[in-house]
Amino acid sequence: MLERPCLFGAELRRLRIAAGLTLTRFAATVHYSKGQISKVETGRKRPTTEFARLCDAALGAGGALAALVPAGPGRRPSAQPPVPDQAGAMRTDSPNHPDDAQWSPPTRRQLMAAGAVSVFGIAASAPATTTAVQPESSGQPLVDAYRGLFDAYRRIGQLSPPQSVLPTLVEQTGALRSLAVHTGGDTGRGLLALAARFAEFTGWMAQEAGDDVAAAHWTAHAVDIAEAAGDGHLASYALVRQALITYYRGEGADTVALAEGALGGRLPPRIRALAAQRAAQGHALDGDHDACMRLLERARVLFGRAAAEEPASDAPVLGPTHLRDPVAMVTGWCLLDLGRPREAAEVLDAEYARLAPDALRTRRRYGARRALAHAVAGEIGHACELTIDLLEHTAGVGSQTVTADLRRLARVLSRHPRHPACRALAPSLTAALTPQAL
Repeated sequence: MLERPCLFGAELRRLRIAAGLTLTRFAATVHYSKGQISKVETGRKRPTTEFARLCDAALGAGGALAALVPAGPGRRPSAQPPVPDQAGAMRTDSPNHPDDAQWSPPTRRQLMAAGAVSVFGIAASAPATTTAVQPESSGQPLVDAYRGLFDAYRRIGQLSPPQSVLPTLVEQTGALRSLAVHTGGDTGRGLLALAARFAEFTGWMAQEAGDDVAAAHWTAHAVDIAEAAGDGHLASYALVRQALITYYRGEGADTVALAEGALGGRLPPRIRALAAQRAAQGHALDGDHDACMRLLERARVLFGRAAAEEPASDAPVLGPTHLRDPVAMVTGWCLLDLGRPREAAEVLDAEYARLAPDALRTRRRYGARRALAHAVAGEIGHACELTIDLLEHTAGVGSQTVTADLRRLARVLSRHPRHPACRALAPSLTAALTPQAL
């Protein structure tokens, strides 16, 4: 059990001495105490991944130390990307997914039993003269109305706990899918496309609620619906969504592999831009600064190309919609994972100031990472101030993905139990990390 910690400690000590750094100077650089570093170097204390990344950055080790950190207990297996089944539809293999799982979409077999899949095929290929429940003259207003409803739910998702939004999203996705099937024609295809976006958003809310398996299943279900509507691109975006799950599990290589599956040259520039950002985050987890920065620059070019090439469309935008400069914000995010907290804090400060006041979920996500960056950089008092303000103004917006950063923040602050700001923050931070029943 201690073999790898000892190996890490010995390599850390070798690199520190080779860099001419005393324990005192090195401790001031990474903002850990000399006693803690000494225990790690002698193998008496297990290193954390965060500590290893800080050491890698301080010593220019290029991720070598992070690679020596033992895997934590109970690590879950990597999420599997959606893959085609024999019928050519996208699915997600997940043997641990129970049949009665909360927020679970209907299985493909259930859809076929109900005749829905065959009807999807008819709706997707039907000519404009196909008889429909809704006359074509009222078709576009109907699609527009549901598009407005989708935008409203996305806004509600910014302001509410995911558990409170999920039941409605599940029902709305099913109702919209059924309406599309019975409507047919161009209107049916438009409604199916929106149903796919509803399903994809349901998957995101499921992930925010802490159910990664349901998130993967809803994303795969969105791909099935989108393909029935003639949209084959959502399957590639599903890889980007799957990569977010592996990212939050700390699996850098899996994150990169999934995201690279959506970097194909024939895909829309926006999907490739989002994939490049996600791959950059994966490389940041593995300590590869150069690869991370190259992909972020590639993402910036692709976002610019998307703005110039993609025609104006009323379709909902894939990915985040509340970031003025997504590449800049993700750069700050990556710098923290690369063990460069002070640089990360500067970038995140600037981008956080540009967020809309009512984008509470987005503010909580990036605000938590911003506070974490300041704390890891040793600015404990300021980090506590930012966290208190964040928790006060985003109360009620639950998120398991944000909770991951808040837990990291709590661990950093726990190294300073006598700091007055930490003691003042402790009750609020503890409450934010305590599961609340609705």
